[in-house]
Amino acid sequence: MAVTAKPQAPMFTKRALFTLIWPLLLEQTLSVTMGMADTLMVAGVGEAAVSSVSLVDSLNVLIIQILSALATGGAVIASQYLGRKDTENAGRSAAQLYSVLGLSTVAVGILCMLLSRPILRGVFGSIDEDVMRFAQQYFLISAVSYPFIGLYNGGAALFRAQGNSRISMLASLVMNVINIAGNALLIYGFGMGVIGAALATLIGRVFAAVFILWQNQKLCNPLRVQSLADLRPRRTPIMQILSIGIPSGLENGMFQIGKLCVSSLTSTLGTSAIAANAVANTLSTLANIPGNTMSLAMIPVVGQCLGAGEKKQAKRYVFLLVSIAMVGLAAANAALFFLIPLLVVWFNLSAEASALCTMVVRMFNIASVFLWACSFTLPNALRTGGDAKFTMTVSIISMWLFRVILSYVFVLQFHLGLAGVWLGMFIDWLCRDICFIARFISGKWMEHKVI
Repeated sequence: MAVTAKPQAPMFTKRALFTLIWPLLLEQTLSVTMGMADTLMVAGVGEAAVSSVSLVDSLNVLIIQILSALATGGAVIASQYLGRKDTENAGRSAAQLYSVLGLSTVAVGILCMLLSRPILRGVFGSIDEDVMRFAQQYFLISAVSYPFIGLYNGGAALFRAQGNSRISMLASLVMNVINIAGNALLIYGFGMGVIGAALATLIGRVFAAVFILWQNQKLCNPLRVQSLADLRPRRTPIMQILSIGIPSGLENGMFQIGKLCVSSLTSTLGTSAIAANAVANTLSTLANIPGNTMSLAMIPVVGQCLGAGEKKQAKRYVFLLVSIAMVGLAAANAALFFLIPLLVVWFNLSAEASALCTMVVRMFNIASVFLWACSFTLPNALRTGGDAKFTMTVSIISMWLFRVILSYVFVLQFHLGLAGVWLGMFIDWLCRDICFIARFISGKWMEHKVI
């Protein structure tokens, strides 16, 4: 008589998934609130201030996302070790992540402070002098915060790798409360404008980094740094982290450089277009919250499944998380589509900028429901399986071929204005969807050796 194989117990119960996801959802909401608080509160200073914060934030995102790709690499390695029940190597990889992030963020921050004006002029070209003055002030203070946001991202990623998203959510709460209170005090109380917004962000990031590092060192944390000797660079764990971090960093970097090229194109359309694009980017992040939440959940869930050798469970959880992301995106985008005329009033835009902003946000809402999840949530599962080179290749080619080149064609040849910039982005999403779905179905993304 044949013996029926006993089905494997699920790696993550419904309760465990809920416990992981709801703090991530709140954390992402707080993160978006922070960006909106800066833009909304600076809006009272004028369109030049809004434009400068928008331009510098696009550069900040480039730098921070390149560095935070290292945090993703560390989280993938730690989650797979935890799935394998190898807490010793998991702890060592966590310590190495802090070392790499600390050194790299300090180096980049110093470089940006020394070369702030040449960098801004080189990236954004001939922008109004008022916008340039505000941008340089905001960029200098932002550069000081890089080491703190780097350490916060590293610590938050390591807590998520354990399935403990509550700590990163609390750190985000600390950062946002300080940032919003600081904005109110420094912008409106002391009349410091853009400098006040930048200082409030800096102070929030310092406190978030201190909080996350303090939580990391609690005895109950399996990824705590056991001794200072563990921080000394070691080849094997660093190479493991970089095997995910470098392709992800290149992908993020080229993606953001492409966005900067598009921002340079947008800056030629006038201050109203720059301000409308800035507010549209800010408001569209509200609709992305469900998708970004599931992207973060992919790493601990898929990483621990693959570390334990449970490939079938990994595929099932990927399908589940992408499905949840799509449902959440549909609800969020539907709400934003109808609320956008009310929300855009908060930003004190001109009538022309308000109309432009409303138009492109509604375009985004329709495209996002169908295309966003498989463009950005699904590839995080592929990276966690060690398929970072594939996602990097697809993302870079699609970004430059469609989002960048097509945007210039739509704007300069077809004279579609700001709508042309966003249309190029949607075609980029479609290309990514096709490639990433095909890769997921093939199963090749699970064939890489990560640890």
